[in-house]
Amino acid sequence: MGILNVTPDSFSDGGRFLKFDAAVAHGLQMAADGADIVDVGGESTRPGAEPVDPDEERERVVPVIRALAADGIAVSIDTTKASVAEAALDAGAVAVNDVSALGDPEMAPLVARSGAGVVLMHMLGSPRTMQADPRYEDVVVDVSGYLLDRAARAVGDGISREKICIDPGIGFGKTLAHNLDLLASGVARLADAGYPVLVGASRKSFIEKVLGPIPVEERDAATVASHTLAIAAGAAAIRVHNVVEGLRSARIADAIVRGKAP
Repeated sequence: MGILNVTPDSFSDGGRFLKFDAAVAHGLQMAADGADIVDVGGESTRPGAEPVDPDEERERVVPVIRALAADGIAVSIDTTKASVAEAALDAGAVAVNDVSALGDPEMAPLVARSGAGVVLMHMLGSPRTMQADPRYEDVVVDVSGYLLDRAARAVGDGISREKICIDPGIGFGKTLAHNLDLLASGVARLADAGYPVLVGASRKSFIEKVLGPIPVEERDAATVASHTLAIAAGAAAIRVHNVVEGLRSARIADAIVRGKAP
């Protein structure tokens, strides 16, 4: 999954792809580089981010999604708002990547009705508050329990089980220790539950907390290490800024761990 932030304030590439032409060109390039799906978002979910008005969010993402989908690219919409998701699906998106795990009461009925895929992610609080002293009894148990509960509710709301993917939410309301625990054992626990697991560790701040100060654009090697270990633990998908390096590492990991040579 390639990350396409049509935002002015995302932590890695905020503003680079805010304009339509730049966003579409980047989406096309990620698909050409091998991304199976391009994840388009119009609202930053970095720590401390403020909400975006739904109308503005739609204006940012819908033209980009329509253009990419018209070119035959599989697109997901990264949003927590059912109204934005509906417009994106109408424009050709095939999945909803929801960091609130269907927090909007209108989202589950929409996804069920549309037949779209859905990613349910764990987040503690909201982007604005999630890094304010996050605490868990046991982060692996708590996160996996939450996601399996949300997945069961989604099925109960009419979403087909095979359309559901779960994401432990690396960096979303987690300390360094929480993130490392989820990558070390949480991914395997979630994969054993039977749902495909998406891991998004790309360029996140926990990397800097391990390695020391390092610019965002120089975190791709550490991202590869994180995602390769996640794939070895059972992850089915990775969400990346650098599609070329992400795809290479995924293919090597698949060949070694799963016997799946390209």
